[in-house]
Parts: sequence; structure tokens; C-alpha cells
Amino acid sequence: MSLSATSATTPAPEQIRVALVDDQQLVRSGFGMLINSQPDLTVVVEAGNGIEAVQALAGTTADVVLMDVRMPGMDGIEATRQLMEQVAAAPPGSRRSELKVVVLTTFDLDEYALAAIQAGASGFLLKDAPKSSWTPSAPSTAGMPSSLRQPPGGCWTTSLPCSAPRVPSVPSTMPPSNA
Repeated sequence: MSLSATSATTPAPEQIRVALVDDQQLVRSGFGMLINSQPDLTVVVEAGNGIEAVQALAGTTADVVLMDVRMPGMDGIEATRQLMEQVAAAPPGSRRSELKVVVLTTFDLDEYALAAIQAGASGFLLKDAPKSSWTPSAPSTAGMPSSLRQPPGGCWTTSLPCSAPRVPSVPSTMPPSNA
């Protein structure tokens, strides 16, 4: 089990708390180093699949979840759906009620992006995004990398409209995880 709540670093209230969910330890480590190198960001949870993520986030508050799409056990789409159900049940105005999920994948397929948005994700990013898109550029966004800042339109997607309809099903054409 690769579940870990990073309690060694207690984030300051103004820091953006990030949860990393990916079945590949090296990917989590890389993203973790990048995120923790920013003064206003801190990784508070790392999980190797959706089940671990949902369990860890039940006891640890995050502001943003970077969620891989394809993972064994529970994929990122279902984990996003479950987390968004918890967000909907959270008291209005609480930090938990403001949780955002950004789905990460190596696959540039509209089906993944649409499934993520339908599950409640705020956005969709490719893992091979250039490093420049992960560096902070405006102090007004509390040092959040440009890829994680919520744009004026309200979502992070570039290929789908933010108003994409939310429906309860995931496309059946989604390939199974090979991890």
C-alpha cells in the first residue's frame, strides 16, 4: 500500500494543500518535488490508487487533488466521483467543500477529459505538459502553478467547454488500466 499522509510538513493556512494520486511512485515523487519546491504549495497526501485516495482524503484536507485517470483498484474517474459526493455533502464554506480535482493522464483523448469533467473534475491535464506551465507567475494566486490556477472561465480544460454536461456514466470505451 502506498498511501501516505505527509504529516511531517504542517502547511501554513495560506498554503495550497495538494494530494497526489498516481499508481506510479516515480510520477508521484516527481510531482511532489516540483510542488514542494514552491513556497505556497505543499503535498499533504500521496496515494497509489483511487481507493487509497478516497480513504486518505477522508481524514486529511486538501485544496487540490492531482488524480491519475488509469490506476488499478479504483480509477481516477470513480475516485473523483466519490470525492465530489463528499464535497457536495460538506458544510458550505468549509475547506473540504472547495476541493478541486485535476485529472492527469498521458492520454490525449477527449473521452478521458469528458469522463473526468462529468465525474466532477475541475480540469484535465496531460502529464507531458511543459515545465513552464507548472511554474508560478502571479502572487495573487498564492503561488499556485499556472496549470493549477482556476482560470476566469472556471475550469482547466482546453479542449472541452467548461459547461460540458455532467452525466453519471463513464464512457464504456475507456481502456482498462495496464498498471
